[in-house]
Amino acid sequence: MMNPPETVYTDSHRVCCDGATDIRAGAALGHPRVWLEIDEKGFVECGYCDRRFVLKSGPADRQAA
Repeated sequence: MMNPPETVYTDSHRVCCDGATDIRAGAALGHPRVWLEIDEKGFVECGYCDRRFVLKSGPADRQAA
């Protein structure tokens, strides 16, 4: 069984992801760093690792509450 993708809550509309934030060895085990922009939906998902970035107090954050 696969684990669900990680959800990260942020205060910024612009976020970066390298897939290695929680990996001790660092970016060598992640993916290329990408910059993502949260739109009117209130979230964005990384195309490499499926990590979801949710804008705090945004539309997606309110739906989860």
